[in-house]
Amino acid sequence: MSEPPSKPVLVQWILDTRSWFPSAAKTRDLEAHASRPLSLLTPTERAAVLKYFHIRDAKMALASALLKRYAIARLASVSWSSVTPGFTRDERTKPIWRDPLTGAQPVTFNVSHQAGIVALVAVADYPVPGRAAGVQVGVDVVCTSERRDRDQELIRKEGWGSFVDMHADVFAMGETSYLKYQVLSAVPGLVPRDDPQKPPTPEQVADGKLRAFYALWALREAYVKLTGEALLAEWLGELEFRYFRPSRPTPAWDVPAVETKKGEDEGEDAQVLRKFEIRFRGKKVEDVNMSLRSMGPDYMVATAVRTPEDPGVGLGWNLGPYDTLALDDLLSFAESVV
Repeated sequence: MSEPPSKPVLVQWILDTRSWFPSAAKTRDLEAHASRPLSLLTPTERAAVLKYFHIRDAKMALASALLKRYAIARLASVSWSSVTPGFTRDERTKPIWRDPLTGAQPVTFNVSHQAGIVALVAVADYPVPGRAAGVQVGVDVVCTSERRDRDQELIRKEGWGSFVDMHADVFAMGETSYLKYQVLSAVPGLVPRDDPQKPPTPEQVADGKLRAFYALWALREAYVKLTGEALLAEWLGELEFRYFRPSRPTPAWDVPAVETKKGEDEGEDAQVLRKFEIRFRGKKVEDVNMSLRSMGPDYMVATAVRTPEDPGVGLGWNLGPYDTLALDDLLSFAESVV
């Protein structure tokens, strides 16, 4: 059993499933090619993984199950098998883990997955060792290219305004208006160009707008998940991110985002953003620590943390780079603490 981590601790981990089990062509092939990780799950968890028609979805479900178990076993210093009975949901139906012996919630976590990437943010032992109910966390991963062909086709046929209106029920009115009418002029350099001397193509203009759209989606989703509410919370229209912009892409997935130094302005080319104007029911939100981080040319990860009883604690935590975990290392750890 590993020693408990320093208290409190915040972790940000990623599993990249895109290259997992290349010989598995269909979901049912995972029973043979992914037998080792599947053996570390309960029959119910395995069934939840293998129910997916598309193997890409099954791999993300597998990664999500493993990553949550890994976080609990490692951060709460409990055996892999003892994690199972503690998974439950709170009064808002948000997934949580309670120690079956003490009833305590030593780790607070949230998971997101998109286009092969599974991200987890977790906090352990805050405000005191063995307790983490005093912190709220949320994370969301978006990939601008996963549905690009579909999105571009919709915009060509229906127009950008109609595309935004299709999602207006989960945005604030100000956000919808900003996306439709202001985002291009408000965000210099938003539209990618092959040749700066030539005007951008309609597809390039749409790509720029879509990047802003998905940045907003990630920020809102991370915030909503932090609160424990579903995406269809009745107050969604009263939450507004003003003057938002996407983080700039990094050249490749394995090229880390350049961090803006403390005290420096987040310039036009910032690949990590931490300054947001958030309004809830017209009042400025000042107790949530958020970041929007680019990972490669297509992915952005939004992270949100709040410590309601002492906001300064959460605001002081550094939402730095995510650590990409190796599957073999995770499995070896799991097998060592079974």
